[in-house]
Amino acid sequence: MGQPRRVCIVGGGPAGMVAGVLLARAGVEVVVVEKYPDFHRDFRGDTIHPSTLEVMHELGWLTEFLRLPHDTMETVQVAFGRRRITVADFTRLPVHSPYIAFVPQWDFLSFLADRAAHLPRFTLRRDTEVTGLVYEHGCVAGVRARSGTDTVRIDADLVIGADGRHSITRQAAGLRLTESAAPVDVFWLHIPRHPGEQTPLFTGGHGSLISIDRGDYWQLAYAFPRGTGETLRARGLDALRSRITSLQPAYADRIEAITDWADVHELTVRVDRLRRWHRPGLLCIGDAAHAMSPAGGVGINLAVQDAVATANILGPILRDRVPTPAELDRVRRRRAWPARVTQLFQTHLIRGLYHDASPATVRPPVMLRLFSRLPVLRQLAGRFVGLGLRPERPENTEHQLD
Repeated sequence: MGQPRRVCIVGGGPAGMVAGVLLARAGVEVVVVEKYPDFHRDFRGDTIHPSTLEVMHELGWLTEFLRLPHDTMETVQVAFGRRRITVADFTRLPVHSPYIAFVPQWDFLSFLADRAAHLPRFTLRRDTEVTGLVYEHGCVAGVRARSGTDTVRIDADLVIGADGRHSITRQAAGLRLTESAAPVDVFWLHIPRHPGEQTPLFTGGHGSLISIDRGDYWQLAYAFPRGTGETLRARGLDALRSRITSLQPAYADRIEAITDWADVHELTVRVDRLRRWHRPGLLCIGDAAHAMSPAGGVGINLAVQDAVATANILGPILRDRVPTPAELDRVRRRRAWPARVTQLFQTHLIRGLYHDASPATVRPPVMLRLFSRLPVLRQLAGRFVGLGLRPERPENTEHQLD
């Protein structure tokens, strides 16, 4: 048998941290390179779906994980005016936690980092920004990075690009993207939250509004038709405030907390995918391989599923030798189909949720009205959103070293 190989994972997000933990537990030497000094960045997804909670259970961490401050959601409801429609029901899923847990992503990543700190083969390098790839004999052999004022080289037998939708590793490797037309862009903003206040996650009407409970404030995502952000800005901040309060009148008493456009962060939604996820010595996963829309909050969970599949497929190989290009491509062959179908759902089936009409005239789309009448559709949607099309379970636990 050969010696365990070294893996450099670029990006300390959900895909990178989960892949790093699982590979290190399987006996592979791992260094995760994260460009920021901590995980605390705003406007990141925090919906931890049943599939990811089941991964926590398989690792023996679920009880500890659920001690983190969190809220749970057993069904997904969509509000149109006074009408609420349940579109997904998780309560019958065959899992230990049949609900979505709302956990700030920085808490999720810190939890993983705490667990990883006890693994002898795991290293997390914070405040280290990858700037390019190192090549030897036509294969990726590591990364170049900036750490403070120093330039460093990190050699590796395999580089995993988990550095998100603006992936440096993907760009440096020359991997080409195919982009789909996303139906919306998003304004992110904050307003204060009253103690005990409850609001539907999604409200449709004059635009669409997602309200995420952050404890003492609401994190709001106001979705609008793609490419119309400049038009909305030209109409002024009062017009945006009016649109938000038309969707949620209860916010009218604190909407003035949005005092300037500097308080509003615009997210241009990208839905894209790589046709090829690898080069010799390199593999991309998560948003680096398939950027998702915020719709359904599935991005984190697809990234985690990619990470689990990567560890399952490549972990046993990396304990002895470097994976071949064909073996790297096995990850794409397993995970590309679930990602692509989910993107089709995001770009087509939910298009009708995003109106730009008067709240008095908007009606729920026909598909949503069917959900209100057919419980089986709600259960199928719960399985699709909560577990995905190909849920992954961690394997090879007999080699854990922690």
